[in-house]
Amino acid sequence: MNTPNTMDLREATLRIGEHGVAEFTHQRPQACNALSMAMRQDYRDMLERVENDRAIRALIITGSGGSFCAGGDVKGMAAMQSAEGAGPSGEARSRIGADHHRWLDRLRSLDVPVIAAVDGPAFGAGASLALMADFVLASNRATFCMVFARMGMVPDFGAFHTLPRLVGLARAKELMLTARRFGAEEARDMGIVYAVHGPEQLLDEARRLATRLANGPRDAMGMIKNTLNRSFDSDYRTLAEIEAHQQAVAMSLPYHADAVQRFVRKEPPAYDWDRA
Repeated sequence: MNTPNTMDLREATLRIGEHGVAEFTHQRPQACNALSMAMRQDYRDMLERVENDRAIRALIITGSGGSFCAGGDVKGMAAMQSAEGAGPSGEARSRIGADHHRWLDRLRSLDVPVIAAVDGPAFGAGASLALMADFVLASNRATFCMVFARMGMVPDFGAFHTLPRLVGLARAKELMLTARRFGAEEARDMGIVYAVHGPEQLLDEARRLATRLANGPRDAMGMIKNTLNRSFDSDYRTLAEIEAHQQAVAMSLPYHADAVQRFVRKEPPAYDWDRA
């Protein structure tokens, strides 16, 4: 049942907690939270709420039942093939993929920090979803896999863009072409995972991180992350122009004026990671 702080969606829930921290939870534990068409629509609905609610200052994405997301809904694919022979045409599949990338880009471009709390398997599209987050926290039983080659598919949900930028081109080829599993510690060593915790502590640690980030200047942090998302694809002159424009915007906002006055009065800044 929906409450003022909770939205029950089709196969996920969105909860708005303290300090403006939103939690979006996959709710298909019986299927290891495989990414059904209904759950994809839940992502669209969640994004609509987060994008338009200035009180939300950080987003956590997680799963239920000891699983983050096992990837695409293979049983759903099989049912579609049985009903339609070979399944949708190549043109139809291309349109579906393009539609998914519209909401994936919205997720990647949110102007609030996004944290993926990964417990259990994050396979295929589930791993790709985790890579869309700004921070990935994993339990020590989390496993990742770019499983697509096992299914005769190519990586999707943006993995061609995100994975090489995190781990380098050679390692991305290895992970995608072997389709092998790797655990949380290896993922941290490769730069995919920010921190590893026990399963019982994972969500609390994600909330703690989200709360600390939520104390920051929302507008400036949104500009920072979205410019960083473009940094590998832009030349110096383009980034310099973006920087100049965004700095002018940031310095015109109340948060900057307050920070300057705090400095003059020799008061601690409102957002101080080291002091926190």
